[in-house]
Formats: sequence, structure tokens, C-alpha cells
Amino acid sequence: MPKERIIIGIDPGTTVMGYGILKINGNKPELITLGILQLNKFDNHYMKLRRIFERVLGLIDQYHPDEMAIESPFFGKNVQSMLKLGRAQGVAMSAALYRDIPITEYAPLKIKMSITGNGNASKEQVADMLKRMLHIPEENMLPQLDATDGLAAALCHFFQTNRPQTEKTYTSWKDYIAKNPSKIKK
Repeated sequence: MPKERIIIGIDPGTTVMGYGILKINGNKPELITLGILQLNKFDNHYMKLRRIFERVLGLIDQYHPDEMAIESPFFGKNVQSMLKLGRAQGVAMSAALYRDIPITEYAPLKIKMSITGNGNASKEQVADMLKRMLHIPEENMLPQLDATDGLAAALCHFFQTNRPQTEKTYTSWKDYIAKNPSKIKK
């Protein structure tokens, strides 16, 4: 795993898209930026999708992330909303794929759980935990919680990929002994 890496997190939306970018130095996540893309000024859904693609591509070209974490759409009752949200997510993913950036998708519950320890946490609770964990000054917090949702996706990805890996795995004591003969006293 590289010593330094950059993760972009995306909270896709067709009215507001949130994003957050983290720099990881060794084992320490640090906020680079967070923000939103306001899309309600566009009447045409296809223009919104184009703007999402352009903005995500612009963020990628500006910050050169190594990985993208994106929130997967949750299943609601409104099929049309789900379809639009899925398109927004797909367009953001396309921008990352266009720049050969690997993507990992996380369910909203998984993101909330990794940040707050509670899969049913509110957006406000997630924002408050991010503020504390990343030492974000109050003046840098945005009123739109879509930004912190995007940042939460990035931090969740850091937590999921930064776990120490054991070099060897064993299926039983017999397997351990077979792989470590020098540990046996004769």
C-alpha cells in the first residue's frame, strides 16, 4: 500500500452532488477539500448528468485521486428517483473510469456505521463525527450535508482499506505447525 494516497468520496445526487477529498499520509487521514455541485439550476436531466461528469472529471484532474469511494443508491419506493440517482452515480463513476481510477461502492448504512458506529445515524451525526475525527474547523463545514456525506464515503473507504493485513493465514493448528516447523520443540 502506498505511503501517501488520495481518496475522493462522492455522494451522488441529481439536485445536489456532494464530494470530499482526503489525503492519507501513512495511517493518518487529512481533509483536502469538501464541497457540493448544485444541479437544481438545470431543467434538463441530461444537462445535469453532463455537469456531474464534467465536475467529477475536473476534481480528478485537480486533485489526482488514487481511488474513488461512492455511495450506492438506497432502494426507495420511487422508481423514477432511483433511476435518476443511478444515472448520476453511473456518470460520476464514468469520470473515474475515464481516468483509470478504481472505484469502490459503499451502502449508506455501511458508511454511517464506519463513521459513527450506528448504521441509522443522521446526516448531522455523521457530519459532527467527521468534524471531530478530521479536526475540521467549524468555518470549513458546509451547511449542505451532501458534502459531508461525500467525505464520509472517502473516510469509510480509508477505514475499509487501511486494516493491517496478516501475512499468513492458518486453517488449523496442524496447518500452523506445517507452515512453521521451526516453532516445534524437539
